[in-house]
Amino acid sequence: MSRSAHPAGPRHADVLPEGHYAAPPADLNALDAKVWSRTVARNADGAVTVGGIEVARLAEEFGTPAYILDESDFRARCRAWAHAFGSDADVFYAGKAFLSRAVVRWLTEEGLNLDVCSGGELTCALDAGMPAERIAFHGNNKTVAEIERAITVGVGRIVLDSFQEIARVAHVAQRLGKRQRVQIRVTVGVEAHTHEFIATAHEDQKFGIALAEGEAAEAVRRALALDGLELVGIHSHIGSQIFDMAGFEVSARRVVGLLAEVRDEHGVELPEIDLGGGLGIAYTSEDDPREPHEIAKALGDIVARECEAAGLAAPRISVEPGRAVVGPSAFTLYEVGTIKPLKGLRTYVSVDGGMSDNIRTALYDAEYSVALVSRTSDAEPMLVRVVGKHCESGDIVVKDAFLPSDLAPGDLIAVPATGAYCRSMASNYNHALRPPVVAVRDGEARVIVRRETEEDLLRLDVG
Repeated sequence: MSRSAHPAGPRHADVLPEGHYAAPPADLNALDAKVWSRTVARNADGAVTVGGIEVARLAEEFGTPAYILDESDFRARCRAWAHAFGSDADVFYAGKAFLSRAVVRWLTEEGLNLDVCSGGELTCALDAGMPAERIAFHGNNKTVAEIERAITVGVGRIVLDSFQEIARVAHVAQRLGKRQRVQIRVTVGVEAHTHEFIATAHEDQKFGIALAEGEAAEAVRRALALDGLELVGIHSHIGSQIFDMAGFEVSARRVVGLLAEVRDEHGVELPEIDLGGGLGIAYTSEDDPREPHEIAKALGDIVARECEAAGLAAPRISVEPGRAVVGPSAFTLYEVGTIKPLKGLRTYVSVDGGMSDNIRTALYDAEYSVALVSRTSDAEPMLVRVVGKHCESGDIVVKDAFLPSDLAPGDLIAVPATGAYCRSMASNYNHALRPPVVAVRDGEARVIVRRETEEDLLRLDVG
């Protein structure tokens, strides 16, 4: 029997059948290294530390909620990606995951390039000292002003997303007396095994120019014919939170097929291929992401094999990890407010944040882990739903998890793997103040993005 949709949206609190959630972990005090950053641990007193600092001290000094970013972990992941792909490939950090001036400086120092998709992200990158030639500019509807600035400062590449944009970028470049390096983003008809809203390579979506019906080939013709453009490669992105490399194999085969068509028609072998990002991370213990060196080898082998079959020289590969770098490097620290047991169902644990600092659960039905971090507990596990303080029934942070049954107001809990798409998608819903980002390293903590104040909210309200 079908159930009609609720007029106000999904019924997030519907009772699900027994066994819809995993069994409680054997030890509620254990911290799975897959979902926590490298320096997170419990000390002898049972409190969780990060970078050698107890979370209670962080809460006292910086307040809650707060994003706690493990700088050592972030830098280590940057180095792992750079080392895995080596000097014959390019790694572009996807700034949309999370960007700040401190992060840009870390990227610059650790040898990663940067992918931006707005004028604001470009401003942040330039202000923090990222060399313009190491920046790629994405976006499906770049404004003329954004294009002008990108070309003027000398960004390393602009990724063209439509026929209109091919002409627009070429026109601006010619007017400025420049020849801009560009790639063409193509949709290859591959849909990664992911949520519909974050799958980006099937044809029925806003990004890219389809390979189908020869549209991508026509885009190449137009770009090669325009004096203001230097076409250097093809770009493809097949989705997000991907664990299986099979989609990349199909995508690479189709992109290399286009490169072969370009060679046969124009006598030109394009030197670059960008396979995008979307590599998954562990949000829960059930997730099993691949390491950068495994990804690099797999992608390199796929491209080399397809190019050899097509009689092409292997192009320079680019990738764009964002979530895979910053996602595991941060957790969100909350204070427990109210605890509401629903007999026979679950216990609702309300925290002092919610969908304003993590919209992903409501938006993507995302799953997260959670742990009591201010102390240990030997109490029996209880099934909980961690919810926020906002006036919205879908204000859920963690849908189903286990916490100790002696959890009490004032306890600190933390949700790991919130470095990507949490602060960058944060909002002021209910006039909430967006939390700070606190970087921790070697026993020292500092704010790199400060907490908003009520004065900040009112400063924009000129009415």
